[in-house]
Amino acid sequence: MKIFSAQQIKACDAYTIQAEPIRSVDLMERAALQCFNWIKGNYPGNSLFVILCGTGNNGGDGLAIARMLHYAGYQVKAFLLKVSEQLSPDCEANLERLQRIDNELVTFIDQDRYITELHPDIIIIDAIFGTGLNRPLAGWVATFVDHLNQLPNRKIAIDLPTGLNADYLPAINTSILKAAHTLSFQFFKRSFLHPESYPFTGPVRILDISLNKQFINATQTQYRTIDRADILSIYQPRLPFSHKGDYGKALIVGGSYGKIGAAVLCTKACLKSGAGLVTALLPSVGYTVMQSAVPEAMCQTSGTSCIEKIENWEQYDIIGIGPGLGVDPDTIAAFEEFIDQCKQPLIVDADAINILAQRPDLLPKLPKGSILTPHPKEFSRLFGDNADSMIRVDNARVQAMRYGIVIVLKDHHTAVLTPDGDVWYNMTGNAGMAKGGSGDVLTGIITAFAGRGYNAVNAAIMGVYLHGLAGDFAATDLSSESILAGDIINYLSKAFLSLAV
Repeated sequence: MKIFSAQQIKACDAYTIQAEPIRSVDLMERAALQCFNWIKGNYPGNSLFVILCGTGNNGGDGLAIARMLHYAGYQVKAFLLKVSEQLSPDCEANLERLQRIDNELVTFIDQDRYITELHPDIIIIDAIFGTGLNRPLAGWVATFVDHLNQLPNRKIAIDLPTGLNADYLPAINTSILKAAHTLSFQFFKRSFLHPESYPFTGPVRILDISLNKQFINATQTQYRTIDRADILSIYQPRLPFSHKGDYGKALIVGGSYGKIGAAVLCTKACLKSGAGLVTALLPSVGYTVMQSAVPEAMCQTSGTSCIEKIENWEQYDIIGIGPGLGVDPDTIAAFEEFIDQCKQPLIVDADAINILAQRPDLLPKLPKGSILTPHPKEFSRLFGDNADSMIRVDNARVQAMRYGIVIVLKDHHTAVLTPDGDVWYNMTGNAGMAKGGSGDVLTGIITAFAGRGYNAVNAAIMGVYLHGLAGDFAATDLSSESILAGDIINYLSKAFLSLAV
């Protein structure tokens, strides 16, 4: 799914109105009906609603929802905040429709007045400001929103929580309504995909309002979400007459004393993701562990408690390096020598990233088509701190283009940044995966796809999607509290099977 800016969404609305053709007030009716259907499907008929409306089109949405809820038998009251002296034409049209039913269904709230003494069972629907807001709230409206946030009532935001911007993240202490749910239209706003916004949006539901597909397909954006359709378009099922040599020879380089488990998880995940042949290179202290835990993998050793030499890498199609590697001086020296010579694409994770942070002069030497998989702190060590997670993604985008690599920036919505400047946000995964070892599993999965012949971008996209999907299946069966990194590996089978449905 494409992610459009607020300006692009406005243009898409306008194009739809002209091309369909449809009146703007009827497109608003379509959006309000989708919101009404969601509310009706989630709240019983005895629910009580207060709808707070602004004077723009978001307020028009709210007034239309109020009318629909009233006709459906719900107890509802709309309050129109005089944030402007003039109503938008569609807001005014929906106000007149509501007043014709019953003038008591809507009350005006003048500036410097507030709503008090709401029963806590009343559900507040926020339709004050939507995508059109392009500046932080100030004055009376900001105080009004701050007051609402003190109320215990459940809140539902329409389009965007009032005060939240679609295109950037809020500064600290900005006045933004805190919603339990957000009902938005057609596209994810980019701000929805970053952790700083979640306290304000709650879970986001994207409602299809049939905006013009020709405009959507023709309009350029470098921001997208990874959807099932994207995965099916690049997925390469195994062919009946293929053999193990057709699915790549992968080398996993990692492990050190006390961290052999990371290499084991990475190696097992690589095999479980369809790699044909997998070899693990680790210090001799981990040899017995690896041979016992992953008998399907071959094993080479270097050094006793840490890797001291990386050899024979030329025979492999892809190399994943970093899980549990450690930062012993001998390992750093071996890594430096390896980078100076290596021509194969690399999947660089964990301590290999930390070594790069110590030796940034090695970054330009990474082979083209390599993939870095940092979590936020590793990224900061490598490329510096950033003010918020969206700026961090934009920084990663610049670095991916600068070095001709793919960066997989791990987060709740992991972002895949490409050398062409594209940003793909992953929509699978859950908080239960925020445990040690999950990143090692991801490295193994991506290494497998890269070794199987997927280009670097598609290997990263497939990897993060399947990793998150396996985690979702594991959480469903085991709970997000109790899943382990090894469970993600075990549920990869179910994730792959789901692609055949």
